[in-house]
Amino acid sequence: MQDSIVQSQQGERAVSSNDAAELRKRAIAVGIGNFMEWFDFAIYGYFAAVIGQLFFPSTAPGVSLLSSLAVFAVGFLSRPLGAVVLGPIGDKLGRRAVLIITVFGMGLATTLIGLLPGYAAIGIAAPILLVALRFLQGMMVGGEWSSAGIYIVESAPANRRATAASVITGTAGAAFLCGTAIAAIITATLSDADLMAWGWRVPFVASIIMAGVAMYIRRKLGDTPVYEALQHKRATGAVEQVSRGAKQRAFVVSFAFSALFGVSLYYFITYANTHLTQTVGLSKSTALVLCSLALVLYTLFNPLVGRLSDRFGRRPFVLTAAAGLTLLAYPVFLLMNTGSFAAILLGLVIMAALVAITAVMDVVLLVEVFPASIRSTGAAVGHNVALALLAGPGPFIAVALIQATHNPNIPAAYLAAVSLICFIVLWFLLPETKDRDITHG
Repeated sequence: MQDSIVQSQQGERAVSSNDAAELRKRAIAVGIGNFMEWFDFAIYGYFAAVIGQLFFPSTAPGVSLLSSLAVFAVGFLSRPLGAVVLGPIGDKLGRRAVLIITVFGMGLATTLIGLLPGYAAIGIAAPILLVALRFLQGMMVGGEWSSAGIYIVESAPANRRATAASVITGTAGAAFLCGTAIAAIITATLSDADLMAWGWRVPFVASIIMAGVAMYIRRKLGDTPVYEALQHKRATGAVEQVSRGAKQRAFVVSFAFSALFGVSLYYFITYANTHLTQTVGLSKSTALVLCSLALVLYTLFNPLVGRLSDRFGRRPFVLTAAAGLTLLAYPVFLLMNTGSFAAILLGLVIMAALVAITAVMDVVLLVEVFPASIRSTGAAVGHNVALALLAGPGPFIAVALIQATHNPNIPAAYLAAVSLICFIVLWFLLPETKDRDITHG
C-alpha cells in the first residue's frame, strides 16, 4: 500500500516536472491532429446541402439535406467501434500509438471524400462509398478525441489539467472557425456551378497536407508520464484493482457529460448554420459571418474556462452548463428565429459560452473519472457511445422535427431534454475530481 502511494506521488511529480518546451511540443503535436479532425467535420457540416444534392439527388424538398445529415450521423455511429478497437491499444501500447493511427486514417478518408465522384457520374456507388468513408472517419474520431485529451492532460502539471484540456477544445474551435472562414470564402468567390463542380472538394483534399505534418510530429513524441508510471506498476504488479461498480459509475458519468457536450456542440457548430440558411432564410454568407463571430468568442472562452476550473473545480462548471442549456435552449432559438443580426449573434454567443464549458469539462473529466489502467478504453467508449446515440443524430433530428411540426423553435426541445437528463445524472453521480490522483488504478 505504501509503495503504491509513493509511486502515485512520483507519477504526479513526473507530470509536474515537464518543462515548458516539452509541454509546448506535445501541445503542438496533439493540437495539429485535433485541428485536422474537427476541420474535416466542420467542412462536411457546412457543405452538407451541396453534398446532399450531389450524392443524394431528389426533387422532394429537404430530402437531399436530410440524407446528407444522415450520413453525417453515420460518422458518429461508427465511433463506438473505433473506441472499442483503438481504446485498448491506448491502454496496452500507449496513448501515442493511437494518435498516429487516427491522424493517418482521418486524413486518408477525408481526402478520398474530396475525390469521390457524385451520383451523376457513378450512380448508387457514390452514396455507398460516401457512407463507407464517413464510417472510417468516425472510427478514427472514436480514438482521436479521447486519446488526444488523455495525452495532453496526463502530460500536464496536476494543477493545470483543465487548462491543458482547453488546448484540445480550443484547437477544435479554431478548426471550426477556419472551416467556416474557408467555406465563406469559397461560397462568396465561386459561382454556384463551380461550387457544386469542384469548389467544395478543395478543403477535403487539402486535409492530406495537415495529416502528413501531424503524423511527422506525432511520431517523434514520447508517451505520457502517467502511462510510463502505469507501465512501471504493471512490471512490478502494483496496479490497483478497480471494482466493477466503479467502472460502471465512471461509464454512466462519462456518458452524461459527453452527451451534454456533444449535443450542444453540434447544435452550435453544425446545425446553427443550417438552421439560419434553411429555416430562418439568411444568405449563406450572412449565416457564415454570424457563426464565425460566435466561434471566435467560443475559442477565446476555452482557456478562460480551463483556468477557472483549475481554481474552482469541475462540478460547479459542468452543472452550470447543463442547467443553462436546459433553461436557455428555447430563448436561444427565439433569438435566432427573429432574423435580426444582433439578436441572432446574442443567441449564438450564449451558446458559445455554455458549449465552451461543456467542451473543456468533457476533456478533463474523461481523464479524471477513469482509472489509469482502463482510461483509454473507458474514456473512448463512454464518450463515443454518447455521441453516437445522441449527438450525431442531433442535426438530423432538428431538421426532421421542423419538417414534422413546421415550428422553427422545436429543435430547442431536444437540446433542453438531453441537457436536463444530463444535469440530473451528474448532480447525483459526479463527485469533484479536481484534486484526484490520475495515476491511480
